[in-house]
Amino acid sequence: MPDTRNAQGPETILAFDYGRRRIGVAVGQTITCSASPLGIISNDYGDPDLEKIAGLIREWRPNRLVVGMPMRADGSASDMQDFLNQFIAMLETFDLPIESVDERYTSLEAEAELKEARARGDRGRISKQDIDSKAAVLIAERYLAARRN
Repeated sequence: MPDTRNAQGPETILAFDYGRRRIGVAVGQTITCSASPLGIISNDYGDPDLEKIAGLIREWRPNRLVVGMPMRADGSASDMQDFLNQFIAMLETFDLPIESVDERYTSLEAEAELKEARARGDRGRISKQDIDSKAAVLIAERYLAARRN
């Protein structure tokens, strides 16, 4: 299969919801402007599982990586900014464009959506991993919506 990562047209993205213990991951497509959860990557306080990230990149062949940037309510950088900058520096080793998206409240929104689904009987118990992965979906969807507009 030819390498289409730098071609114009439809793109695949991998989105990350960075946390000190877990990093939620989602895959998104520009053609559908939708995203799906891929689960989590362990992150032992700044030591993310780069082998797992590399495996996801090989599997999904994204055109770019999208990282959620936690901001304070006033729009200023959060206390996580230094950790995020280190994570982005690690992602740069994969030689893909990296973009960031304001991820304010995605974890709260993700938890609320999952709780609604559980109340409807559409899903069972909700774990922290589920919330992190769903937050990554929301980050991907925000990026895709902004790009569409």
